[in-house]
Amino acid sequence: MKALFIGGTGVISMEITRLLAADPAWELYLLNRGNRANLPAGVQLIQADIHDADDVERKLAGMRFDLAADFIAFTPADIERDLRLFRGRVGQYIFISSASAYQKPLSHYLITESTPLSNPFWQYSRDKIACEERLMRAYREEGFPATIVRPSHTYGEKALPVAFHGRKGSWQVLKRMLEGKPVIVPGDGSSLWTVTHAADFAKGFAGLMGNLHAVGEAVQITSDESLTWNQIHSVIGRALGVEPVVRHIATDFLAACRPELTDGLTGDKSHTVVFDNGKLKRLVPGFQAAIRFDQGAPQALSHILDTPALQQSDPAFDAWCDRVIELYDGALAAARQISYGTDEPV
Repeated sequence: MKALFIGGTGVISMEITRLLAADPAWELYLLNRGNRANLPAGVQLIQADIHDADDVERKLAGMRFDLAADFIAFTPADIERDLRLFRGRVGQYIFISSASAYQKPLSHYLITESTPLSNPFWQYSRDKIACEERLMRAYREEGFPATIVRPSHTYGEKALPVAFHGRKGSWQVLKRMLEGKPVIVPGDGSSLWTVTHAADFAKGFAGLMGNLHAVGEAVQITSDESLTWNQIHSVIGRALGVEPVVRHIATDFLAACRPELTDGLTGDKSHTVVFDNGKLKRLVPGFQAAIRFDQGAPQALSHILDTPALQQSDPAFDAWCDRVIELYDGALAAARQISYGTDEPV
């Protein structure tokens, strides 16, 4: 069978690319602006920018695929482009949505595919919801063979999950741990978060490819392992050989110090997320996420430490953390000076 990935070299998609490259049942093409330098043997590159529709149309002329998956579609305009490109050309189209699209705040702690989609805090999530709605309309009205996949926080060899980080990624948080500097964890660190290794995600994703029962469906792919943010940072610290100095700071305070945190923090990471993967396991019999975070984190960290290109320092974020901690500690010190009169309630 023949598959086309748009993207295919990111944290999530590269593991799927590697998995399919080793599977003789699949002939894999990547539509990507890059080069073949890091591609597994046997993967064929169509070098193009997906946003240059005319060039892509020329390069795909006469080609049909059993499956096309777009890993870099984020807006309804991207979906309209893909509908134009792939109508009548694919047996299945997979859109990578996001578990951040689920209802915030949740009305029930356990998330299934029927959990309502609503995120008033994050435009990214609202765009993903709009993409899903457009694809389901295309499926209902014209039979477009869409499958929607909803990953949660998926990590791999390029980055580790932390509660939040600056614009250059998670390395600066790891660097602060190594230097003995405090790292910020929102709230009291006890909310649950689900982390999934990209290799486990790849197994679930591959099981949906060419799966006729997945067409017209939305499916979440996550681990069954949920950890508190305190546990996540503790595991990372242990992998680094240090005891992380954690400073718990209220989410509202952090968002006030950096309003853009309202998106990904207030709209996602500050909420407990626990997933029911029963639907995936019915569609892909035998699927089981096998890599615990205390196993996957050291593997990812080893690669990061061996790859200088992944160690992007972020001095602006570092200075911001220092300033926020200073402000918060000052507020705590002032709070401790407040005393109540003897007639005040306890």
